[in-house]
Amino acid sequence: MGILTEALNGKKTVVILGHVNPDGDCVGSCLGMYNYLTENFEELDVTVCLESLSKKFEYIKGYTGACTEFDPEKTFDLCITLDVSDVKRLGAFAPYLETSGYSLCIDHHVTNSGLANVNVVDADASSCCEVLYGLLDPEMISKAVAECLYTGIIHDTGVFKYSNTSRKTMEIVGRLIEFDIDFPRIIDGSFYMKSYGQSKLHGCALLNSERIMDDRCIYTVVTQEQLKQFGCTVKATDGIVDQLRVIDGVEVVILLYETGNPSEYKVSLRTNSDVDLARIAAVFGGGGHVKAAGCTVTGTVEEILDGVKEQIMIQWKELGTV
Repeated sequence: MGILTEALNGKKTVVILGHVNPDGDCVGSCLGMYNYLTENFEELDVTVCLESLSKKFEYIKGYTGACTEFDPEKTFDLCITLDVSDVKRLGAFAPYLETSGYSLCIDHHVTNSGLANVNVVDADASSCCEVLYGLLDPEMISKAVAECLYTGIIHDTGVFKYSNTSRKTMEIVGRLIEFDIDFPRIIDGSFYMKSYGQSKLHGCALLNSERIMDDRCIYTVVTQEQLKQFGCTVKATDGIVDQLRVIDGVEVVILLYETGNPSEYKVSLRTNSDVDLARIAAVFGGGGHVKAAGCTVTGTVEEILDGVKEQIMIQWKELGTV
């Protein structure tokens, strides 16, 4: 009996949870699991709970069915978390994990120390969707599920250009496109396409960026005022770090954007070097991967930058690169 089948055994109600501000891998894995269960286990009552999703994912089956509000009266037999490295990342839906009779965590973050009864965490996997694929019965995967998994994989691999892309990743992708999914549309529509306002926001972020630490690092700040100016939500910041990451000579990218809470910033980190960003994010209560990580920090921009720079310098000294 497989891990997923065993977790489902004897259960009647299931809730699927992803992380706050869901990205492509979170959306793909959560809706992939939702479609897989609803298509193959009709006896199950399945609910997927996510914050409001970006319109760019509207092609995914189940896009309109996600619950966006927490109901304190509801409990479930099984809670499945996907692409979530710690309980805080569940946001308002965290109580569902605590009150469920049983829980299963599926993830790929190296900082995940286990938050469920059963934890399937593969830090070498490109994405949560890759981990999830390994738990599914290939004979029970539909075109709709394939679209979900493909979406998650392209988002977390940067359309196969990040170092987390492996032979296994590409073999899985090869099987998914055999479902005759419209993968060019998925790539262009969900990964590359931007609204006019988002494009202007990205341009503003690039214009306001500054190189620091002997030009080896670069940072930029996105404010709530800028989001309003360009008619964007916080989801529009997706992709800014990737644009900064490919600037010649840049080793570490630091993006800070205001969350809307007083003096609180979400910090997104990317690197092209051997600096361990997951280790840096963990210092500030965050997590992620070696090459991509994040955290939420309270303070001024200067204070937050000083803290991140200090952690970068510690690792540079350990690596002998200063």
